[in-house]
Amino acid sequence: MKLASFEKNGVAGYGVVENDRLLDVSAVLGEKYRTLRAIMTAGALAEVGKAARSAPQRPIDEISFLPVIPDPSKIICIGINYATHIAEAGRETPQYPMIFVRFSESQTGHRQPMIIPAESGKFDFEGELAVVIGRGGRRIPRERALDHVAGYACYNDGSVRDWQRHSTQFTAGKNFPGTGAFGPWLVTGDEIPDPSRLELETRLNGEVMQRAPISDLVFDVPALIEYCSTMTQLTPGDVIITGTTGGVGAFRNPPLFMRDGDTVEVEITQIGTLTNRVQAEKV
Repeated sequence: MKLASFEKNGVAGYGVVENDRLLDVSAVLGEKYRTLRAIMTAGALAEVGKAARSAPQRPIDEISFLPVIPDPSKIICIGINYATHIAEAGRETPQYPMIFVRFSESQTGHRQPMIIPAESGKFDFEGELAVVIGRGGRRIPRERALDHVAGYACYNDGSVRDWQRHSTQFTAGKNFPGTGAFGPWLVTGDEIPDPSRLELETRLNGEVMQRAPISDLVFDVPALIEYCSTMTQLTPGDVIITGTTGGVGAFRNPPLFMRDGDTVEVEITQIGTLTNRVQAEKV
């Protein structure tokens, strides 16, 4: 299934995406489960498929997409996790995953604007694979890690580069409002048994900026789940953003940052294409 969170006429909901329509499952299950995260917490994804059969249909063009999981308890981001990005950044291969965090308020959805903050003109793209936890756990071994995955989505981990470099920690440059795009939807794990076989491509105004197989990750999805679940309790709806590959704007010659009016796309095979317009903040 393809699961999406959306808003229509100021009311948030969720549903199943089929071609150019959304089956509004929240109209059927909304009193029982308010969000996709609530469904995952209850272990009730099977109910979604059943409810979709009688759910009202909404044209995709008539809804506003929200981040796939609008209210995650945790967004765990992984930095420096592709050899090509390690090389362009001039870093050594890390011994352990490099972790930083995002706040849910920094996210935006598919077809929604990514916002260049008024404080910076160095807003960079980072196409990534997002992993959504479906079954929580602590100290999850890698051989069982994928059993804990609800599904996968695209992510654009937009970076405000000058603020990111204010210190050795990345948090300041990763949490301006509307800088992290998450979507277009979640593809459930049963449709992607091996995420390492996926391929990622980022385009800016139609021009390819990044391209890599997910198999190029230094720390693959099972390794990240094992590591992250050792340091913290993973809960349903948590998001692990797995890192970006080479080709980011900051390390190009000359540097290339996103500008007002640009269109940026992150496409991952078997998932879809996350598309966002770039918009300068109005203050």
